[in-house]
Amino acid sequence: MYLWRKKNRIIQMKFNNIQSCHLGPEISPEQFIPEHFFIVLTKGSMVAFDGNKTYQLYEGEYYIVRKNHLIRYTKHKINGAFEKIIITFDEVFLKRFLQKNHYSTKPFSNDNSFLEVEENLLIQNFIQSLAPYYADGEKIDEEFSDIKREELLLILLKNDPDLANVFFNFGAPEKIDLEEFMLRNFRFNIHLERFAYLTGRSLSSFKRDFQKIFGMNPGRWLIQKRLEEAHFLLQNEKRKPNDIYLDLGFEDLSHFSFAFKKEFGISPSEVPT
Repeated sequence: MYLWRKKNRIIQMKFNNIQSCHLGPEISPEQFIPEHFFIVLTKGSMVAFDGNKTYQLYEGEYYIVRKNHLIRYTKHKINGAFEKIIITFDEVFLKRFLQKNHYSTKPFSNDNSFLEVEENLLIQNFIQSLAPYYADGEKIDEEFSDIKREELLLILLKNDPDLANVFFNFGAPEKIDLEEFMLRNFRFNIHLERFAYLTGRSLSSFKRDFQKIFGMNPGRWLIQKRLEEAHFLLQNEKRKPNDIYLDLGFEDLSHFSFAFKKEFGISPSEVPT
């Protein structure tokens, strides 16, 4: 069972000596999720946005974050600390797991990026069992990594068999409406190859379809669209340049300021309000 909205409370849990730790391949730092992963915050909270919905993650909650989704998030420390446990279920691991354990699958209708997993004793005990493996830092001994990942995956599937429809769907995204997708997701800072993949296209067909729809190449359109949004936020919503450039897909303030001045002839701080 999933809980899509969190109650306005924080579940208090004891995590022994576990602080931030990671099992499995590292997650890409870009705003694209290439592999499923399980996450629990041990200290702090987090707000995430996937282009459609905003998700609030609190301390002690369990989530499955789904691959092939765009995510932008903000971390909030508690008493100066933000710590998390992340366990990645990459495709290679999942296919190997499926060879040893049979699960049938069917379409999974819910497209939420974050699936909140209901608290249960098995997951609580699993989290506690990680402590001895991380006595010397954030890395678990490699020979134990897959064993612990298999253990968690079995617990999750026992708790909710429908998760098999999420984990064991190895198909690429289907071809979708490119215009609708780009107008909703142009703020995300990802490579064109990612945009193409998520719309069910090769890079060449993505560029070709994009030119037909928008009348310009995608790189130029993304810059222009982000700058137009920036101008609106600065002029109409009285936002500050330093507060918006990351949310609009710019990697640093100087790049944003340079591009803005080139487009509009004035710096972001000179926009009349």
